[in-house]
Amino acid sequence: MSTGERDTGPACPLPRAPDESHLEIVRLDPQPPPADYREAMVLADRLAAARLGEAMRVAWYDRDRDFESPQHASECHLDSAVPGYVDYALSHGARLKVDIGDGRYVFYYVPVDL
Repeated sequence: MSTGERDTGPACPLPRAPDESHLEIVRLDPQPPPADYREAMVLADRLAAARLGEAMRVAWYDRDRDFESPQHASECHLDSAVPGYVDYALSHGARLKVDIGDGRYVFYYVPVDL
């Protein structure tokens, strides 16, 4: 190192978007748009049943209310590029993502093996 230079140590990795390459992603923009979360949920649940058969919703986000499930999942992801509900869904085996209204409502599903 020359005079005036300092060792800054290893570079911190930049936050990355989540790896959703294993998911089937369905984007919907229904007209008219869903009136609320419940209407969007019914639409997403029907689509999940058609694509996966028996399915369980493992995580979701409602941008209108800035509400997620599981609740408070994003609290430990404040500086992360990955919201907590997304990390939860991916780490719990989600196979389908339904995005309604360009992120207004987002639902993740896992197939139920009976």
